[in-house]
Amino acid sequence: MSIVVIPGAKVPDLSDAEFDGLLTAIGIRNVSPADKAAYKPILQSFLAVMNKIDSDADYTPPSLEPEPSVAERSFSVPTAEENPMNAWSHLCEIQNKDSSSPASPGLLKGRTVAVKDNISVAGVPTTLGLSPELFDGGQYHAATVDATVVARVLAAGAAVRGTSTCEGWCASPLSYTSFTGPVHNPWLYGHSSGGSSSGSAALVAAHQMQRVFPSDTHGALPAGTKTHTGSIPTAEIAIGSDQAGSVRIPASYCGIYGLKPTFGLVPYTGAASMSPMIDHLGPMAATLEDVAAVLEAIAGYDGLDPRMSPESPMRCNVMPYATSLAKFRARDITELGTWKVGLLKEGFEMTGVTDYVRDTVLAAARSCFEAAGATVVDVSVPMHANGAVLWNASTRPSMAKWLLQGRGSGHLTYLPPHIRPVTGQLPLNNDADGLRCASLLNAYTPAAINIMLSQQAANEKITPGLEAKAHRQVLGLRAAYDEALEKVDVLITPCAPNVARELPPATASVSEKLAYAIGTTNNTAPFNVTGHPAMNVPCGFSPSPTRPGVQLPVGMQVIGKRFDDEKVLLAAALYERGRDVLGSRQ
Repeated sequence: MSIVVIPGAKVPDLSDAEFDGLLTAIGIRNVSPADKAAYKPILQSFLAVMNKIDSDADYTPPSLEPEPSVAERSFSVPTAEENPMNAWSHLCEIQNKDSSSPASPGLLKGRTVAVKDNISVAGVPTTLGLSPELFDGGQYHAATVDATVVARVLAAGAAVRGTSTCEGWCASPLSYTSFTGPVHNPWLYGHSSGGSSSGSAALVAAHQMQRVFPSDTHGALPAGTKTHTGSIPTAEIAIGSDQAGSVRIPASYCGIYGLKPTFGLVPYTGAASMSPMIDHLGPMAATLEDVAAVLEAIAGYDGLDPRMSPESPMRCNVMPYATSLAKFRARDITELGTWKVGLLKEGFEMTGVTDYVRDTVLAAARSCFEAAGATVVDVSVPMHANGAVLWNASTRPSMAKWLLQGRGSGHLTYLPPHIRPVTGQLPLNNDADGLRCASLLNAYTPAAINIMLSQQAANEKITPGLEAKAHRQVLGLRAAYDEALEKVDVLITPCAPNVARELPPATASVSEKLAYAIGTTNNTAPFNVTGHPAMNVPCGFSPSPTRPGVQLPVGMQVIGKRFDDEKVLLAAALYERGRDVLGSRQ
């Protein structure tokens, strides 16, 4: 161990009682006065080192500095009239100054983008779906950097139209935990748009539908709601984050495409982390063309994200996803190649998957892929049934450290300096501020308290090494999927286990709020720990259980080999081709 002493540095105060308390906290007792006298000054030197870091200037990598070519930045909080779904967090209009030029060749030229509110957009506050009281100083802080993906979509010619509402701490797969209130599904007001990229999905779906809600008969709209998207801001594409299904689940509920890319393909730099091994950023859009274009724009090594590996492509080697998709679309159906599509048995039998979702996905997959000339086979990966358990065991014991406390690990990484949550340090006792913050979490996002309790229980009640064992088992799960994907081109499962449900009432208890989300990510979370690319593909509709006269979207999940995201996109295009063939026969 290296010991660093700063010559001339002020020795930090550390009383004997405080020092004894630190020893007790780590289970060290009966230390002799002589040993205490040896330990204490070394600990004070460490505190002096940290004090120096606190007082010295920070550093921002040049690649994250806002581009001078981007027009001056400003933002606004949307009005109720502008935000009937509560899908926007903040509105802005950020675009490269030269991107409107006819000479600009940008891959995303002219496209409007919504960025999930856990991803840094320089000059715009990042809220994480939380109350300002849960941040340092009791207020939101504007980002000082552009996340790598934001810088890249701007460089590709897109205009960032704002940040989209996300769930509190991004810890819910359903859209009722944001401090600003629930996000409504554009298909049916009062119903969930999914989560945690809830606003992102709702805005893209509303833009696609050309109206906020299909008709006033679908639900009691708020007074004064304007139903045409021309009267409210929406977005053509969005970027979300996905740690257990947070891109795919809302895409399923809102009837759009949502891709969780291969782990390490897209840099996570500049976004708030839940747990590094499951952090993904991915595109959400109404068309495969837009998904492919965004992926091509944002993928590739950035030199800052430790989630990236030797398998991650350099920017110059990123696949031309948009061109590849266009070429595939242009082929005759007899020239699409030999495809084998695997229906993952355990995914269709997964606990929580409703009969109508299972049957809709099965029928759509079999009929459309076969109509496009593919062979559809049943595939079994028994470990998939245990995948969500492994996700939980391998991430929950240490999740609070990253998600709630903003602490790093031994890997060199860049955590956005403006995101300074205090939740993880809450004095959950009689301290008035601590009680108020705890009450806010309890009322809006009880999942955060569950995450803190899980970490504390892991520290005190669980055998050391179990988290590491879960990681080793995840490697076994990855190998099982890899083996299956050697026999088929892609795997298919239902995405969300049901269609969008009614939002819980504001008076719902903590028990009701926690129970509401149980099982939602059983089919999606396993691919966050194994890193395989997975995408929601809209594949049909089913009646709302509570409003049988309203048809709501059903989503199919397409999974591919790691770093073969192109195959996932082309499989979705193959499905669309088969759907078109069947439609032409009717």
